[in-house]
Order: sequence, then structure tokens, then C-alpha cells
Amino acid sequence: MSEDRTERIPLLPLRNSVLFPASVVPVNVGRPRSVRLIEESFGRDRPTIGVIAQLQAETEDPTFDQIHQLGTLARVLKVIRLSSGNYSVVLQGICRMEIEEAHGLEPFMQATVRRIHEPPVKDVEIDALAAHLRERARSLLELLPHLPREASAVLENVQDAGALADLVCSNLPVGTAAKQQVLELLDVRARLRKVGELVGRQAQVHEVKKEISTMVQEEMSRSQREFLLRQQMKAIRRELGEADDDDEIEILREKIAHADMPMEAEKAAKRQLSRMRSMNPAGAEYQVARNYVEWMVDLPWSKSAPVRLDVGEAKRVLDEDHHGLDEIKRRILEYIAVRKLKSNIRGPILCFVGPPGVGKTSLGRSIARATGRHFVRVALGGVQDEAEIRGHRRTYVGAYPGRIIAGLKQAGSRNPVMLLDEVDKLGNDFRGDPASALLEVLDPEQNNTFSDHYLEVPFDLSNVLFIGTANRKDTIPRPLLDRMELIELAGYTRDEKQAIARQFLIPKQLSEHGLTPERLEFEEGAVDFLVEGYTREAGVRNLERQIAAVCRNVAVRMAEGEDVQQRGTPEFIEEVLGQPKSLLQIAEKVGRPGVSTGVAWTPGGGDLLFVESSKMPGSGNLHLTGNAGPVMKESVYAAFTYIRARAEKLGLDPSFFEKIDIHVHLPQGAIPKDGPAQGVAVFVSLASMLTQLKVRPDIGMSGELTLRGNVLKVSGIKEKCLAAHRAGLTEVLLPARNAPDLDELPEQIRRELKIHLVSRLDEVLTLVLDLPPEPAVAAE
Repeated sequence: MSEDRTERIPLLPLRNSVLFPASVVPVNVGRPRSVRLIEESFGRDRPTIGVIAQLQAETEDPTFDQIHQLGTLARVLKVIRLSSGNYSVVLQGICRMEIEEAHGLEPFMQATVRRIHEPPVKDVEIDALAAHLRERARSLLELLPHLPREASAVLENVQDAGALADLVCSNLPVGTAAKQQVLELLDVRARLRKVGELVGRQAQVHEVKKEISTMVQEEMSRSQREFLLRQQMKAIRRELGEADDDDEIEILREKIAHADMPMEAEKAAKRQLSRMRSMNPAGAEYQVARNYVEWMVDLPWSKSAPVRLDVGEAKRVLDEDHHGLDEIKRRILEYIAVRKLKSNIRGPILCFVGPPGVGKTSLGRSIARATGRHFVRVALGGVQDEAEIRGHRRTYVGAYPGRIIAGLKQAGSRNPVMLLDEVDKLGNDFRGDPASALLEVLDPEQNNTFSDHYLEVPFDLSNVLFIGTANRKDTIPRPLLDRMELIELAGYTRDEKQAIARQFLIPKQLSEHGLTPERLEFEEGAVDFLVEGYTREAGVRNLERQIAAVCRNVAVRMAEGEDVQQRGTPEFIEEVLGQPKSLLQIAEKVGRPGVSTGVAWTPGGGDLLFVESSKMPGSGNLHLTGNAGPVMKESVYAAFTYIRARAEKLGLDPSFFEKIDIHVHLPQGAIPKDGPAQGVAVFVSLASMLTQLKVRPDIGMSGELTLRGNVLKVSGIKEKCLAAHRAGLTEVLLPARNAPDLDELPEQIRRELKIHLVSRLDEVLTLVLDLPPEPAVAAE
């Protein structure tokens, strides 16, 4: 037996293959180190190199830590130059080898390796394992058509069991890791068992593939047979005079003829109808074409509802459905009047912006009723897929048109009132931007040729009266906002809520609960009690829920057999609903130093925002809490700086801040707060805390301040004044530059709320602080 010996040789790392002893394989070489190794071997006769597999195939320039330690000593039989820097090398495996010592990576990998001598081993068990492997490999050859036919002859000629295992494994379509594992098995028995497992697994895989192929072939044969039978059935039914699938195509052709489509749309529908004739009615393609044609014939290409242009009748309908909202009613009547004078005017794109529950959606229904159009509501809240607007292309499974085209089909006319609900809550993600898809829909210059991806033909949307609704305009994308005419709806006053409850909500809820005014009659004071004690909102949605709760109480008693004739008094309402839940926010009837009341705009229609300040021993630090945003933080710092700069005028020691820390807190810390409009309220709170003068509890304030003491204009004046009135305040302090905005206030608010307009911070403290009375001057 010869001993294993060592020698220093170059190494060629392989990415996705393993070379076995006695195997001859071609290898493409292109990496710089490998190219240098092959080029140096040109001049020698059949040079010997080490071939070793990489640990990771994606490694570009592997080091010794990134290759296996056991490989194959190989002889270079032939080198073919493919192009500059690329070679094809034919290698013949000689024997297994193991790296003993690494010598370097440049100009190519070199190492001292030990040849592993494998003497022939024969016994009964090895002979049995080899015979079993040869038999299984012979069976696998019949299943693998890509293997060369001469492999069977080679398989029979190999007598050594270890070489047989190497030969079979080198030709198996298995991964590099599995082949490397076999290469590293020096024990012949273990190698034979491992290769036998791999052959068995490959045989099972190809058996399953063969079964699947057979099943597919049988299915295709069955489909062809069914098609022939269907054709024969058609002929039989035709002979019997019965209807067949051609009748369906004829029905669709008649519908196309009566749909009065534009020429381009009619061509597209007829094209799909012609394709249907050559399709199997049971096939998926037939159903896709049929659905397309049915959508085309069902759309109102030329059907228009007669538009009522009677201004007096429209005014009556709007007043019947809604209390107040004079500006919106005026704008709708203007549109009807202009349409009466010029019939081909393009419809405006209105957008109602206001807090929840003020009647934006129901106003759209009233507009449709006033103009005699059909009404369609398209909910856009949370829509993130552009295909919801433009439709899906028919190449996708389950494709359908977008919501705009679907709404027109639902309306049955091409000139409905289409309400785009919650346009401020559109989203966007990897599927596109629905707001951008709406730009074409809402542009009067473009929407006469709107193209849905499903239809792939233009549809005229210029006759549709689009109305959008939103709770806030700052979250509507700017290009979309530019295409719409904004009409803002503020919250209702107390008197308006009471009128709405008496005229609309109570009759509606009595009817929905099967009651009559004789069974339940709300007293005048009971409605006021409901509004004041159980609801504090900009709209009337919660008020309607409370009225419904009172109605349900009476309905339950009637269902139990009681003869109910209930008067809706405040006492009865409190008995049904419990203690009043909406207490006035101004709980501090007696003012205290350091607490001021601001009025703020919110998507819900305005609210009060208290500002609390406190001081403690410290070193002049200013702390702010209450979930304030960056702009509000800047307002707090600006107010504190202004107070420090005017310390002497406020009667404070100029160095007052050196020995104290100041903490400003905004209650309701779970609610994010931001914006510059609370600068005046923060200034008043700090000044009150430092001077120990109380702030009047019946006055709210809003305004942005500057370091020079100016009070700047703010937004949301109407909502802020309504919130102050709702909370029971009697006075409001606002910037003088907001004087034009006061014209929007309802008459009741201007009558019951005293409004102070200021332009400088110097004017503020005398209005909001409880100043001590001036000492009486003694008479001479």
C-alpha cells in the first residue's frame, strides 16, 4: 500500500460544481486569479492543479477561509481560449486531496496538499451496496433523458465500489453541498449509502414529475373531448330547434346596437364579441370577454336624466332638507340659474369641508333631489390603490372597472350627482396614488375623455356633477385641492342645533322607531337640555343618537303592552340617559393665577385649550409638557422671551428667572397639539403666574405673537368662536387682522359673544387679568 504524500500546487476554486476523481468535466474560467493560473499552465504538458469548491457561490475572490479543505487533484487536459480573459478548461480528476498549508493568494491560490490514497476495498457488504447502487442508477438513467446514453456502458465497466459511487454522484442533478458531502466521505460504505439515498430521492422526484405530466396530458385530452362533445351537442340542439350559445352572442349584439355607444367604444365591444365566437364557452377567456361586453352595454353612454332647472323648486327642496347653510344653498342656486341661461356650461367641482355630523353627505343627496339627478356616493376613505379609481387592466384575474365607472353604471345616467366622500383620507402606497388618479376625473378640461384601464376607451364625465367632502382641507393633496371649489361648513350654534332637532331629527327618529308625537312629545326645554347636557360637538350626529336612545325607551315599553303617552321632559330624559355628560369646559368659575383659556381649531369643529404655568426654585430653565408640536414649542419660548424683555413694565425683577424654573403644561396630553395660534394664551398664562394676578375664566383667546409684541392673524375664526360659545364663554380675544373673518359668524354668535380685537400684546393683559382696583385718591 503506498503512503499519502504532500506537494505544493496551485488551487482553482469552483463556484457551483464539485470535481470527483476519474471524472472529466469542462470548466469556464473568467476570474483574474483563475485566468492567471490557466495562462501560466499553457506552456506545461498536462499540469496538475488542485480543484476545490467554494463555501458560498456568490463570493467573487475567495480566501482560504471561504473554500472547503478537501477537494480533488486534477490534470489540465485542454485549454480553449474563448475571448480575452475567458477560457474553457477540460479537467480530469486524479484523486482526493486535503489542504495542509496555505501559501498565498497572489498571483493565484497556492497551497501544500496531501494526496489521499484510497486502496480498493472489497467484502460482502460493499459488493451488495455497489450492486444495489448500480441497479438503482440504471433505473434512474431511464428517467433522465438528458444524461448521455454511454453513461450506462461506463456504469457497467466500473468495478471499484468507491469509484462507482463517485461516478454516479458526479452525474446526479443535485446541489453542490450534497456532492461535496459525498466527496468528503472517505469510508466507502458510508459513501455508497449516501449516494444510494441521493439516487433514490431523484428517482422519486422524477416519478412524481412523470405522474403530473401524465395527469396534465389526460386533462388536455379530456378538454378536447369535451369540446368535441359540445360541438356535437350544438348540432343536435340546432336540429331540435332549441337555443344554443350563439343566442347569447346574438343577445349581446342586439344590446350593443341599442346602447348608442360612441364609435370607438362600439368597435371595442364588437371586437370582443367576435373573439367570443371562436372560444370555448366554458373557458376563462370567454367569461372575461363576456364580462367586458356586458359592462360596455350596461354603461349609460348616452342616457341622461332630465335636469330640473327651477330655482324656486330647488330652494324649496334645500330648505326642506336642511336648516341654515345659507352660503351653500346660495351657491347651488347660482349653478342652477346659470345652467338655465347656458345649458352647455361645464359642471363645477364643489368640495364641502367641515367637521363630522354637519350634513355634508346628506347635502349631496339634497342637491341631487333639487336638480332631479340620480345620486351616487363613492367612499374614498382609506383607498390606497390607484386601480380603485382608474380600474384594473383586463390582463389581471378578477379585473373590474374603477369606482367612477361603477358609479355611473349604478346611476344609470351619465349626468348624476357623484359624491366623492372623504377625499382628505385618501392614501397611497406601492400600488399607486389614488389622489393623482382623481386629477383627470375632477378637471373639467380633461374629464370629457376619461379612460378607465378596464374599458380602454374614453368616457365623457363632463356632465357629472362631482361633489367632494372632507373634514379638513390641509390633508387634501394640493393639485386636487386646486381643481375644486371649497365651501366650508362650520359647526352649528346652540339655537341651530335646537331648530334642527325639532324640525328634522325628532320627526325622523319617531318615524324610524314606529312612534307618533302622541306617544312621545319632546318639550321645548327638553331639547335645550339634550343639547346642553348630553352633546358637545360641532355637528348633530351625537344629538341624533341621544334622541334615538329616548325613543327606544318608549318603544320597549310599548312592545311590552304599556299604553304610553310620554311627555319628553328634562326629568324624563335624565331618567333615560342618566346624569348629564357634557359639562361646560369652563369648570374654573373662579380664575387662578397661571391658567389661561385658549380657543383652538380641530377637525371636529373647534375646542378649548387650557394653558397652565407654574414656577419652582431652580436656575432659569423652561419646561414644556402636553404633547406639543415643534411650532407650539417655539410659541412658548417666544412668549417667555418677550416677558423677560418686558420684565420691568410687568412689575417684575429683571433677574426673576435666575432663581426659578418654569413649567408650562397643556392638559389632555394624549392629544397632539401644534400651531402658532396659542401664543397669546401662553403669554397670558406666564404673565399671570409671574404677577400672581388671576385670569378671567369667561374669556378665551387666540393669536400668534412675535418677539416685538405684535399679534398676528390666525385661521379658523368661525370654528373657534363657535367652540367658545358652545363652552359658555362670554368674551373672546382675537387678532385685529382677523376683523374681516367676523363677517362669517352667525348673528347669534355676534350677539352673545363679546369680541376684543388686539394688535399688540401690550393691549392684552388689561383685558384678561383681574387687576386690583386702583386706590382711591384722597380729596384735598
